[in-house]
Amino acid sequence: MERVCSKVRHRLRDPVTGLLFVLPVLVLFLVFRIFPTLGVAGMSLTDWKISGEWSFVGGDNYARLFDDPNFLTSLQVTLVYSAIYVPLTVLVALGTALLLNSVIFMRGLFRGMLFLPYVTSFVFAGIIWRWIYEFDGLLNGLLARIDVGPVAFMEESALVLPALALVSVWKGFGYSMLILLAGLKAIPGSYLEAARVDGAGPFQRFRRITLPLLKPALFFVLIIETITAFQVFDTIYVMTGGGPARASYTLIYGIYEQGFRFFDFGYAATLGMVLFAVVLVISLIQRRLMDRGNT
Repeated sequence: MERVCSKVRHRLRDPVTGLLFVLPVLVLFLVFRIFPTLGVAGMSLTDWKISGEWSFVGGDNYARLFDDPNFLTSLQVTLVYSAIYVPLTVLVALGTALLLNSVIFMRGLFRGMLFLPYVTSFVFAGIIWRWIYEFDGLLNGLLARIDVGPVAFMEESALVLPALALVSVWKGFGYSMLILLAGLKAIPGSYLEAARVDGAGPFQRFRRITLPLLKPALFFVLIIETITAFQVFDTIYVMTGGGPARASYTLIYGIYEQGFRFFDFGYAATLGMVLFAVVLVISLIQRRLMDRGNT
C-alpha cells in the first residue's frame, strides 16, 4: 500500500511542478487576455457611457452592425487590404529567405539588415513613408525623372490601400522571413543533393522538394500575416487617419473611432467582438491546416 501511494505521489509531483513553473505566465494570460475578453463580451451587450454608467441592451448593438454603413465599409476595406498585404508579404519573405539561405558570406549581417525594419516603431515608419509618398517627397522625385507624376498616393482612394500595404510589408516581412528561413534550414541537404545528382534544375528542386517540405512554415506565416492584416491600425492612424473618404477605414480604426472619439464603448466593444470572431476563425483554420500538414 505504501508503495502504491509513493507511485501516485511521484506521478502527481511532475504535473504540479510543471504547473508551478507556468503559473506566473498563466496568471498574466488570465488577467490581460481572458478577463478583458470576457469584459468586452459583456460590454458589447450594454450601452456603456464614459461616466461608467451603463444599461443592458441585449443584442441591439449587434443588430446595429447591419445598418451601419461604416461597419460594412471597414469590413470591406480590411478584406481588400488583407488581400493585398498577405500575398505580398509572403512572397517577399519567401524570396528573401531563399536568398539568405543561399548566402554564405556575411549572412548574419544581411539577416540583421533585413530584420531591422521589423523592430522599428510603426509611428516612426509611418512618418518616414508619409514623407516618401508626399507630392514633393522621395518617390515623386524619382518618378519626375522619368516624366511621371506627381502621384497623390495618400489622397487617391484607389492608391491608398496599396501604398499602406507596401509600408506594412516593408515593416513586417522580417518576422516571416526568419520563420521561413528556419523552415529552409530544417530541410535535409541530402534531399536537394540527390535531386541535383538526378539532374533536377533549381526550379524543379524548389517545386518538388523545397516547397512541399516548407508547407508547415508557409501555412503558419500565411495565417499569422492574415491576423496581422486584420489588426492594422498604427500605420493608418499616422498616415491617413482612415481617409481619404474612408478608403483606409479598417475594423480596428472603426473600434478606435467609436470608443475614443464618440465614446460609444458598447458599440466599440461589439466591433471588437466581431474582430475577435474573425481572428478566432482564422486561428482555428491555422490549427487545422497545421495538423493536416503534420500528418
